[in-house]
Amino acid sequence: MKLYDELVARGLIAQVTNEDEIREMIDTGKATFYIGFDPTADSLHVGHFMALCLMKRLQMAGNKPIALIGGGTAMIGDPSGRTDMRSMMTKETIDHNCACFKKQMERFIEFGEGKAQMVNNADWLLDLNYVDVLREVGACFSVNNMLRAECYKQRMEKGLSFLEFNYMIMQSYDFYYLYQNYGCNMQFGGNDQWSNMLGGTELIRRKLGKDAHAMTITLLLNSEGKKMGKTAKGAVWLDPNKTSPFEFYQYWRNVEDSDVLKCIRMLTFLPLERINEMDTWEGSQLNTAKEILAYELTKLVHGEEEADKAQAAAKALFVGGGDDANMPTTELTADQLADGKIGILNLMVACKLAGSNGEARRLVQQGGVFVNDEKVPDHTFAVTEDMLKEGVKIRKGKKVFHKAVLA
Repeated sequence: MKLYDELVARGLIAQVTNEDEIREMIDTGKATFYIGFDPTADSLHVGHFMALCLMKRLQMAGNKPIALIGGGTAMIGDPSGRTDMRSMMTKETIDHNCACFKKQMERFIEFGEGKAQMVNNADWLLDLNYVDVLREVGACFSVNNMLRAECYKQRMEKGLSFLEFNYMIMQSYDFYYLYQNYGCNMQFGGNDQWSNMLGGTELIRRKLGKDAHAMTITLLLNSEGKKMGKTAKGAVWLDPNKTSPFEFYQYWRNVEDSDVLKCIRMLTFLPLERINEMDTWEGSQLNTAKEILAYELTKLVHGEEEADKAQAAAKALFVGGGDDANMPTTELTADQLADGKIGILNLMVACKLAGSNGEARRLVQQGGVFVNDEKVPDHTFAVTEDMLKEGVKIRKGKKVFHKAVLA
């Protein structure tokens, strides 16, 4: 099976323009394509995972990725999928986040001469002359068409700022600039980016003629992929200092039964023949599929050694074993204790298992908190200094494990 057909079979392709040309270019390694990443945090999260895996697949087949970091567009903020305006970030914060992104991307993509490139659209967007943009770029866009775009429709009731209204033009200009200066002939993005991407394709054709070969493709469920990055505790990050390899493994180990094979197809590099054999799996076999998913993705992000540790720790916990060496751990200091102990509510907040004492109290009252495998009876329960010296295992619900120790 050739690459384009494999992408379709894995459920990665939603919409395309020029499908025959796209198929030929991808299959023969002639695509120079870009995917954009706005640096809204100092780490990528699992919502970016699909795009990173796609870039890796395409590069393995000889195509050239361009990772576009949106240092310039982040100054505006993408209204897609938003009900309110994003917080404005300083240039220093954006630059720091860009550097963090590159470090993480290097685990997936090979950068270098004749290989993948990383570019920052701040390098060209921040130097643009406003009047020149209005005359040369703005004239190519119909306001009526822009207002029909889904990314703007959902914001019209609450109010769409003129600042955000310019985002489509800026993203379109990115493709135009990359086409002219980097030989970029293809762009990829999620369903929520479709209108912006079509704007880029149309801008190239309007400015350079109808024979300009600029092609657009979207990823299936990338919008849903962004939701994958959110849990009750916050985002699931690729940075091990923000989400440990064990927590990352546990996230994928606990996906819904209905999602596990979809995730294996879209995100792992296991052969399709092997994945198709799993289609008939049910019951306890789905737990095996989840373990495969969790292991493969943890290995991809954090390396084989960390994946082995996370898998071993997870299995030990679920079969009642005592191996908690690789469990996420919080070290407490003596000044966090009062009279040689710490209350369960304060302990959960310190371990970031709850955002506040009130949230921790509710979890205890609902019977969802366990210390050393014993249910916490009420919110007055306290953990002693001696217990902490030995190490205390805390479980929130059925699936979230943490250890607290005295430093």
